[in-house]
Amino acid sequence: MIRISDKAKQYLLAALKVFILVAIFWFIYTKITATDSQTLEAFSNSMRGKALWVLPLFLGLAALNWSLEILKWKTVIQPVQTLSFREAAQQSLTALAVSLVTPNRIGEYGAKAFYFPPEKRKQVLLLNFVSNTAQMAATVFFGSIGMLMVATTYDLSFSTPHLLVFAMVFLVLILVGWYLKERELLIKGFSLFKVWKYIKKIPYSIKRKVVVLSVLRYLCFSYLFLKLLRFFEADLSLSQAYPLIFAMYLLVSVIPTIFLFDVVVRGGAALWLFSMAGVPELTVLCTVLAMWVLNFVLPSILGSYFLFTYRNRT
Repeated sequence: MIRISDKAKQYLLAALKVFILVAIFWFIYTKITATDSQTLEAFSNSMRGKALWVLPLFLGLAALNWSLEILKWKTVIQPVQTLSFREAAQQSLTALAVSLVTPNRIGEYGAKAFYFPPEKRKQVLLLNFVSNTAQMAATVFFGSIGMLMVATTYDLSFSTPHLLVFAMVFLVLILVGWYLKERELLIKGFSLFKVWKYIKKIPYSIKRKVVVLSVLRYLCFSYLFLKLLRFFEADLSLSQAYPLIFAMYLLVSVIPTIFLFDVVVRGGAALWLFSMAGVPELTVLCTVLAMWVLNFVLPSILGSYFLFTYRNRT
């Protein structure tokens, strides 16, 4: 085996940092330049023509959203290491920045694990999986309610073939899960059965707090989406808006995406759902763009700073 000197490792780490930073800012630049010019103009006019006192509210809600995510990570990682809020923030925001340029943001797992010694990384990956599963559970719970309300309110019809396909896919997933339960997953030495046993051993107090923080975070960014919709002059009542918002987040969470099309998928799902309520396309697109800037671009810039200043101590 070729042994790499410490100096060479430092150069490789620096080169990796530069590569990731370039990829992150290239991603943000291409997303902004690829946005329809009419949407950007409408977005700019809205920001200039309305009271700017609401901007601190939007920034505050976005900060609360990510504070809840940071607290969630700080809580779930306790079996491995006790982190300060700043350390948890550094890891969470760096992972967000790295995940932007990976399919379905899977880079988050590797980025967080990189902060810990090699012997603890499998455990970190599992705990990150627990955190993301709790967030997904909140999305599925509220999203299912939202989809049901949208289907009944707007009289969406589902043909028998579509329902049969859905049932078959669900059955196949169950069979695949049963087949793989004793077999190793992507992480060597871990099967679904072993993962489940590990999750059961996590203290109940930690699991309960992670679930509560996941629900609070979901409600936070859903409320931010609602406030942005109204800022861009969407005429929707709470009873109209929330089912559509919940259904939208469910759709964008279950559809696999490559990072290049992530915003496109979100925008497309939002356009389809909110068009049922008569919300103008530009209003929806401006809201999706603002959410992306507040919840991804700004935290990613901070995460890029943490990435650039990080020194590997493992």
